[in-house]
Amino acid sequence: MKLKRRSISGLLVLVFFASLLGCNKPEKKATKPRVLISSDIGGTDPDDFQSMIHLLMYSDQFQIEGLVSSPYGEGSIQDFQNIIDLYEKDYTQLLTHSPELPSPKSLRAITKQGQKDAAPFKGYTSPTEGSEWIITCAKKESDQPLWILVWGGIEDLAQALHDAPEIKENIRVYWIGGPNKKWSINAYSYIVANHPDLWMIEANSTYRGWFMDENSPEDLKGDAFYDNYIQGRGALGKDFIKYYEGNIKMGDTPSLVYLMNGDPNDPTGESWGGSFEKISRSSRSIFLGGSTEEDTVAAYATIEWRFEGPEIDVPEDSVVFEMEIQNQTWPGYYFGNGIYGVKYSSKKPENGYYKTRSSIVELDDLEGAYISTFPWPGKASSDDYLLGGNWYSDKVYAALFIDDQQGAKTVSKYRKEFLMDWAERWKWLRN
Repeated sequence: MKLKRRSISGLLVLVFFASLLGCNKPEKKATKPRVLISSDIGGTDPDDFQSMIHLLMYSDQFQIEGLVSSPYGEGSIQDFQNIIDLYEKDYTQLLTHSPELPSPKSLRAITKQGQKDAAPFKGYTSPTEGSEWIITCAKKESDQPLWILVWGGIEDLAQALHDAPEIKENIRVYWIGGPNKKWSINAYSYIVANHPDLWMIEANSTYRGWFMDENSPEDLKGDAFYDNYIQGRGALGKDFIKYYEGNIKMGDTPSLVYLMNGDPNDPTGESWGGSFEKISRSSRSIFLGGSTEEDTVAAYATIEWRFEGPEIDVPEDSVVFEMEIQNQTWPGYYFGNGIYGVKYSSKKPENGYYKTRSSIVELDDLEGAYISTFPWPGKASSDDYLLGGNWYSDKVYAALFIDDQQGAKTVSKYRKEFLMDWAERWKWLRN
């Protein structure tokens, strides 16, 4: 009889603990994506300020682990800090709606200075505070990847991959390419040549669907959204008018909302941040001695011109000539053995022209042309960089273009959803 009582008592204990592990157990919270932002905020394009304001207003949905300043021009970590200062003014009011918003102090602590200059021909230089922070965050013990969202130059990521290639196993990258690819072509070329197994979304044009609003409802058009939903709302709202007069651009924001909607593990699926297709190669064309209007390349491809000249004694990656392309100047390098070269990438389909300048007679006043066309990545070439199994880019279907912007409709189709969702958050800052 005693044995029976003990058995019953033991059974009751098991039932009790089972209830704790079963339906009475609180539901486990969804894990927030780990995010590190590399931005050219304060550089040549003010749209990063708009995207930063958007990020802070949704920062409760992420584990933000780094804010790396990687600008062209005069930008620095102070530009991040200035927006965080505005966020701090609105923080108490925002906190009443979402107590999980990170503190301004915690955000300042993870703000780091990255590379300010474009990489030389080899694609990397020396570590920066930003590149080292990428490595630190990527090596943190976690059961989920670190999402690196690159809003500007990709130099700090290239440096991090050069210094610690093992981090590839722990990161996933969504890069706003296009114009940023043009300026970062040397760093990009280093990555595709040496780290083709990187998990990468290379969005060269899809992101433009965020602000190409021809078919948008009138109240959501870029020049109307500020007046209807932002004006007069907090310190962040007052600041927003300073960038493009409040007109919505925010070309980097699709990388963030990609993680907010849909399945980020499947780039081919539907998402506010776009839908992509896997690509097996990155287009590259090498022209020996120049190119002409008869030479066609894919938009966003790596174009490399190589010229012969005298053998000279200069350090590696020395800039010894310039090439003016589409009214902008690009550095030309000496490779050794009398060979010189420069890389470039067009940010859209274009009929391009170039002209060189140099104190070296053989490299001075050379002229040429090229035509870049869509879709990317275009026809296969023996010069192409071959990629691994996790590289994704803009969808090629003609029905998904907006004008000449490939894949842009995969973002613009959700314009009402993502902007009205943001409009609800702006209500938090109404007086």
